[in-house]
Amino acid sequence: MKNAIDIYSSGKAVFRGKEFQCAIGKNGITNNKKEGDGKTPAGCFEMRKVLYRKDKIEKPQTDLLVEEIQENDAWCDDVNDKNYNQQIKLPYGASHEKLWRDDEIYDIVVVLGYNDNPVISGKGSAIFMHIARKNYSPTAGCVAFNKKDLLEILKNCDKNTLVCIKN
Repeated sequence: MKNAIDIYSSGKAVFRGKEFQCAIGKNGITNNKKEGDGKTPAGCFEMRKVLYRKDKIEKPQTDLLVEEIQENDAWCDDVNDKNYNQQIKLPYGASHEKLWRDDEIYDIVVVLGYNDNPVISGKGSAIFMHIARKNYSPTAGCVAFNKKDLLEILKNCDKNTLVCIKN
């Protein structure tokens, strides 16, 4: 697909003819994603919006919707909660992942349109593109790039660009 970011299990991504290194889920790519399995879901997904830490980086240049991450932002990962796989505000009584982190990996978060229309409990939550750790160590199921590459990708994509994770 011409306007797609193609992600491969080898830790390689290709966008507009250029290759990028990336990290994927610690247990590889799957066609049957389950909450907490450490796998990245296969398929083509829309990029819903970009979240970023205004206190740490400048607003990313992109045609996508961009929002600032607030200190009380989180993502619900409780399969039994009505807000499963949705952005929430803290404090929150159910299991969740904080978006405001001490490390840099969520300084830029691209929310992927995975398991969100409709949300199916247990099929996986918080599938993002975000900043990779320095050694590209595997993720819990997301796709991660170094900050420079992620910013370049965002600058060159638009609302029609898909993230296609190949199994």
